[in-house]
Amino acid sequence: MTQQQTAPEKLWLSGNEALALGAHEASVRVASGYPGTPSTEILENVVNYAEIYTEWAPNEKVGLEVAIGASFAGVRALATMKHVGLNVAADPLFTASYTGVRGGLVIVVADDPSMYSSQNEQDSRNYAWAAKLPMLEPSDPAEAKEMLKQAYRLSEQFDTPVLLRSCTRVSHVKGVVTAGAIEAPALTPGLEKLPAKLVMLPANARARRVAVAERQRQLGEFAETFSANRVEEGDGKIGFIAAGTSYLYVKEAFPEAAILKLGMVNPLPEKLIRDFAAGVDKLYIVEDLDPFLETQIKALGIACTGKEVIPAIGELSPAIVRRAITGEAAADLFAPVELPPRPPNMCAGCPHRGLFYNLNRLKVYVSGDIGCYTLGFLPPLSAMDTCVCMGASIGMAHGMDKALGEEGRGKVVAVIGDSTFLHTGINGLINSVYNRGCSTVIILDNRITGMTGQQPNPASGTTIGYDPAPTIDFPELCRAIGVKHVRTVNPHEIEATYQVLKEEIERPEVSVVITRFPCVLTVEEKKRRKYPFHTVVDNCTGCTMCLRLGCPAINWQPLTPAEAEAMGKKEKQRGYSLINEDMCIGCGQCLALCKFDAISEGEEKG
Repeated sequence: MTQQQTAPEKLWLSGNEALALGAHEASVRVASGYPGTPSTEILENVVNYAEIYTEWAPNEKVGLEVAIGASFAGVRALATMKHVGLNVAADPLFTASYTGVRGGLVIVVADDPSMYSSQNEQDSRNYAWAAKLPMLEPSDPAEAKEMLKQAYRLSEQFDTPVLLRSCTRVSHVKGVVTAGAIEAPALTPGLEKLPAKLVMLPANARARRVAVAERQRQLGEFAETFSANRVEEGDGKIGFIAAGTSYLYVKEAFPEAAILKLGMVNPLPEKLIRDFAAGVDKLYIVEDLDPFLETQIKALGIACTGKEVIPAIGELSPAIVRRAITGEAAADLFAPVELPPRPPNMCAGCPHRGLFYNLNRLKVYVSGDIGCYTLGFLPPLSAMDTCVCMGASIGMAHGMDKALGEEGRGKVVAVIGDSTFLHTGINGLINSVYNRGCSTVIILDNRITGMTGQQPNPASGTTIGYDPAPTIDFPELCRAIGVKHVRTVNPHEIEATYQVLKEEIERPEVSVVITRFPCVLTVEEKKRRKYPFHTVVDNCTGCTMCLRLGCPAINWQPLTPAEAEAMGKKEKQRGYSLINEDMCIGCGQCLALCKFDAISEGEEKG
């Protein structure tokens, strides 16, 4: 009697959860990266697999360097980041293409078409082409898991780092994923001296450049038979070439059409593409963002239509693809649902709010940075004037300082979060001190990486697994760099913070102000006893001073003249401010602004 086999386990996973499972099944041993939507949850799930050492790095460059080192030590390694993070990691990425690997090395990069949470709409496929690296692109969670495992096999087979491109729709959508077997490691961990391969002096690098060219040739041949590159037969009149989520959009919009689905988008299978193109009357290239596939296919002399009709800006959808090609969307296609607007806003009780209120009062030019505090540019705070990339605020403020000279003294400040300062802001501060700048740098220390979901960082005191870790001392770090004047304030104390800012902005040399108070969403802050404030309606004069904070817990209640008279208000009072006590956490910022005793502390909130 034969023993009945157990059916493979079916799981309902997001793309990021599936990638973490893929890392587990691929026997990855080291994973490092930096949080950034839509990639964040990959490492947040990888850490649940005890056999994988997992860490948050201070930035993506360090994360990739950690993974490269682990690969050189003979284990499979993973680096994760979002598309703009790949810019930070580009330096080691391009040279790792020359060195190759020992243990498999995969870099997962998550793009963000339509910029749901990003400052640009970068297409990471261009990095694969420029760095001469293979890139795989899954279309759903199940493919994401399997392609990650395939990526490790390719990495070791062809002695190369491999890029895997996800995107918002793949990372955050849920799908059925089949759990698989855990692969045996290809190598025994250990160090092997290979200086000709791993030391990129010019003489060695020139030899490795030839090896990269040969690798590209071999990968091009491999792409022709790679199982993830497949033709799906159709009616032959119209054909599509697509990869990733664009493939799914085409399948929904044109279910009867022939499709060449590319799982490897660099290098391309030239013969497969030529054969497919010859079998259809009209060929369309459908892809999000840049004409990456289209440009290369046209360079092969193949007639095709792409960005002439397919939008190059924003995220595609089945309806957009259908309308672009036929001029109308089919009635049975799912069209985007109009949702009520939900303007972004800092949380009720956010410690950053008091700072930006004061910066608005001071009328300074604010060189901003990437983080949830970037919302300080919105009215009514309206206190951020630039924002380019992570860590740029300090260097930009220094540049303004040098450009304006004495005329600009006391007019420019740099604002940067704690995690962003550790990411790439420290070098900017070193530069300002070294080159005798006069900027005031404000470090917003809320003890966490708030923007991406409260991940710990080197200043938080815990690791990704919430084990205790050394905590960066920002005042001592700044003094070690050479900053003579470093002051720490509680940003909820509005007047005290205002006075410190005023003094430091007028100082004729670099100074640092650290605003320190935990993010309201940290575990510790959630446990703090809270005494929400409430409105003493009879005392409110409708002056609207408290509304200048932009706190979502304070709402304006309009009054008609008759209502104002009934409430005993002045005839011209248009309304009053009302605190939502369910949202209020009792930070006290509004209390500091009210001059009419219209705000009072309430009872403890459970």
